[in-house]
Amino acid sequence: MNKTEHIIKNWLPVVLWICCIFLLSTESFSAENTSRILERLLRFLIPHITAREIGTIHIFVRKAAHVTEYCIASLLLFHSFRNTIQFQRYWWWVLYSLVIVIFVAATDEYHQAFVISRTSSVVDVGIDIVGGILGQGISITLYRLRRTREK
Repeated sequence: MNKTEHIIKNWLPVVLWICCIFLLSTESFSAENTSRILERLLRFLIPHITAREIGTIHIFVRKAAHVTEYCIASLLLFHSFRNTIQFQRYWWWVLYSLVIVIFVAATDEYHQAFVISRTSSVVDVGIDIVGGILGQGISITLYRLRRTREK
């Protein structure tokens, strides 16, 4: 595999995932639209659920989605840096991954400020960063386990 193919193989998943994150920030995935889907599902599963309970679950699902999206992005970034940039210490891959996660999270929230049915929130950036940190924790653990097995 030549160098270009190697770079594309390692970075295309990152680019596609970040595009997915920005797609999820569009009007199609606004709270109003996702609440309709979740409410139908919850009313089917739990017929006597209250509107307040549905609202609470909806908020939890949306915030968990933030953590999940950015955890996956963080995992992909660490993997891509590890496979394309050689450092003496893996902490550089962690640092670069988190910087990109923070940049994408801030840019994503800025983008949402221009979508009528969305709101932009610094709290969401914080939640996204938590997802990025979680992803790096997983990445470090897997990296260390792999290194231990190789020795």
